[in-house]
Amino acid sequence: MGLKKVYITKLVVLALLLGIGCSGDDDDTEYGNWVESSSFDGDARGNAVSFVIGDKGYVVSGYDGDDYLSDLWEYNKAGDYWVRKADFPGVARSGAVGFSIDGKGYFGTGYDGDNKLKDFWSYDPETDSWTQKADFGGSERYAAVGFAVSGKGYIGTGYDGSELKDFWQYNPDTDEWNQAVGFGGDKRKNALSFTINDKVYMGTGLRNGAYQNDFYVFDGNSETWTRLKDLDDDDEDYSVLLSNGVAFTLNGMGYITTGTSSGVSTTLWEYDPILDVWDEASDFEGSARQDAISFNFSDKAFVLMGRSGSYYFDDNWEFRPYEELDEDD
Repeated sequence: MGLKKVYITKLVVLALLLGIGCSGDDDDTEYGNWVESSSFDGDARGNAVSFVIGDKGYVVSGYDGDDYLSDLWEYNKAGDYWVRKADFPGVARSGAVGFSIDGKGYFGTGYDGDNKLKDFWSYDPETDSWTQKADFGGSERYAAVGFAVSGKGYIGTGYDGSELKDFWQYNPDTDEWNQAVGFGGDKRKNALSFTINDKVYMGTGLRNGAYQNDFYVFDGNSETWTRLKDLDDDDEDYSVLLSNGVAFTLNGMGYITTGTSSGVSTTLWEYDPILDVWDEASDFEGSARQDAISFNFSDKAFVLMGRSGSYYFDDNWEFRPYEELDEDD
């Protein structure tokens, strides 16, 4: 399965949405377009944290090549502009994780240049204020995975001096952490995840310098993990092996892009959760990079910032899967 299948599929979907037919003459039309949006108003950076509350996206922390950062910025997707909000009051850091539950952002772990961290905080956009919460239940770490599903938060994997595979569940009602069992995958750092409905899909990352090929789904309702097809499937002819990438969800499909494999990448991979299969889609149109972040709204998705070597980015790109590819927009 390759590019042509993805483009034809998107054309058929677009035709159905518009109520028109499509002819064979259009089979080679490429769909999946990237459009540059308002660039980030703060310093260019990599390894920041993002979370979404309602129709606003938030960026906090990161590293700009010289300093670890603690500033917080809000992105208004409707107006395509940025507003600086209350700085994070804890230690400036990079490599942390974040997620949102019930109108609040949650943020913790990371690395401050000297120490691995396990403190944990919430951000309330209504009051533009931060509150320290119970420390993360596992060991101090960075390069972990964090997500929220079914009203609970989860942090797992990462690096505390060696790669990890433990997961911990956070209950925002009681401000308590409990170890979550059942993940049978390998240890790793710099993995990623994306959420479709009440299921979280997780994979990629590094263990002992090797790219991990196992891929899992976590059901937030039953709190169980299930292994899916590996990320390198010879029969289906794809290989989604990378580290330090970024993921998002749009229209019921999962996407992975950027990151490192043989070098920094612009490849975009699309995941169909019904078929449990990956297809290569239209490349990310920004510069190749790692350590980017994403905003995932119900109707829009963005990939922004990151770095390539010692160069740090402040650009912001929206992905439009059913729009005809235009490399000049």
